[in-house]
Amino acid sequence: MKSKYVNPFTDFGFKKIFGEEASKPLLIDFLNCLLPPHNKIVTLHFKNTEQLGITETDRKAIYDIYCENERGEKFIVELQKAKQNFFKERTIYYSTFPIREQAEKGEWNYQLKAVYCVGILDFKFDDYDTEIEKNEVVHTIQLKNQHGKTFYSKLTYIYLEMPNFRFLDTELATRLDKWLYFIKHLEDFQQIPTIFKDEVFEQAFAKAELARLNATDLESYENSLKVYRDLKNVIDTAFDDGKLEGKIEGKLEGKLEGKIEGKIEGKIEVPRTAKQMGLAIAAIVQLTGLSEEEIANL
Repeated sequence: MKSKYVNPFTDFGFKKIFGEEASKPLLIDFLNCLLPPHNKIVTLHFKNTEQLGITETDRKAIYDIYCENERGEKFIVELQKAKQNFFKERTIYYSTFPIREQAEKGEWNYQLKAVYCVGILDFKFDDYDTEIEKNEVVHTIQLKNQHGKTFYSKLTYIYLEMPNFRFLDTELATRLDKWLYFIKHLEDFQQIPTIFKDEVFEQAFAKAELARLNATDLESYENSLKVYRDLKNVIDTAFDDGKLEGKIEGKLEGKLEGKIEGKIEGKIEVPRTAKQMGLAIAAIVQLTGLSEEEIANL
């Protein structure tokens, strides 16, 4: 059955729903679901998504969405379609730009506004110690001391692991549940479910409806959808190859070594397979976190 709505895991679809001027009420509603009651957003304005380093040779950062609320607090909202090397380090690096840009010339007391980094992940982290952590959807991280007490409350990382969100429509208990259900299943809807009968979600469905796109936007979406599907195909292929390699090595050298070898081979196979499929180097860089030189040498 042909899709009626955009896939929100594409760059175009995500920015169409949350990243345009007309989308501000949707983004505010979504972000307010993640914030404590005392810190709700009233207004937002979008900022330049390209952040430059101090010098021309410094590495820059390009966000999916970068905005600021009425209190001067900064919000980075990123859609991450695939696991990449050093992803956590990347988000921490990205958070330094909105911190650094607050510096004032002359006398300044170093008082900072809060920075929030929100990542919507179409994959699962694999380094949690407990089953509870492994199955949680929302992971909120702040800087704490050795006693678990928050040392600095103005820097918050919020990761949403979408594969862990498995609620049925009858199990949605919160506003955030509805947003996550909307994001995960939007492409499959043929009509607006009754649980979304309010103004904000009706606006979201209207923004996402393919029939409302002009010819230029429709072409941009099709290109974005192709990139997303190619990435998924690369990941699935590399994962299967890595798993097979792990099984073979496991039989020859032992289960533990096989598991490690499978993981290593899987990581190498992602960019290698992407190159073989003709995926653009820029897309492979985004997917893996490798440099262009490292990809060229594979």
